[in-house]
Amino acid sequence: MSVPYETAAYEPAESPESPEEHLERLLGRALNSFELPDEVIRRLDCALAHDSSLHSAHHSAGLHRETYRHTWLLADGSAVTLWELAHNATPSGAPEHEVYVDQEELGAATGRLGLPAETPDFEVPALMRLWAIPEPRHVFASADSADHARRLLRRAENADRPGAETAALLATATAHEITQAFGRPGRAGRAGLSYALYEHAFLLPDGTQVSLWEAEHTATPDGRHMCEVYPSEDAARDAMERRAARQG
Repeated sequence: MSVPYETAAYEPAESPESPEEHLERLLGRALNSFELPDEVIRRLDCALAHDSSLHSAHHSAGLHRETYRHTWLLADGSAVTLWELAHNATPSGAPEHEVYVDQEELGAATGRLGLPAETPDFEVPALMRLWAIPEPRHVFASADSADHARRLLRRAENADRPGAETAALLATATAHEITQAFGRPGRAGRAGLSYALYEHAFLLPDGTQVSLWEAEHTATPDGRHMCEVYPSEDAARDAMERRAARQG
């Protein structure tokens, strides 16, 4: 039995594609692309980044069926997902591609193939199954993101905060999101250290994402609040652990 993601039905581009190129390639191979609503296509005109993942697969005796999830991040911070169905009509035959706007339509199209969804001989073994990929981690909003990055770095008091190279990179940020991180209090919690950890995620013009981790705490001689900024979550948490160790 062949491995689903090694088939030629879904061969990635030789070089990184822009969101527009990826959409054009997807619609170009889909037999039913003309059925997609015009509104969806118009929304995708402002896509900043994209991601594709294998959602599920079934292979047996030369027949295959795979579904892929294609997600585009838009300039307003929202996301649009299209579902692709790839299958062959005869054993070892050429693949055919279809594209749908939601999983319900995808499910209906999959059902029309008449393939035995529950037959053990047909399904990929349980250890090889790929389940649904989570929704995009960040929901970005455009709101003076470059200025937000500048102010964040300016208020950081730790000597090992990100430097000029990071500042220059984030000066081009087009959107950002702030979320609080929880868990793993470790020694900091036992020592009674008051601190909070925040992820500041930034979206760059080429669709890449950069995160800075801000630790706010009261581990100062006079108990005042202090802000430190680190390039990773582990670095921020480790710094707080060291401060807690010195206090406790």
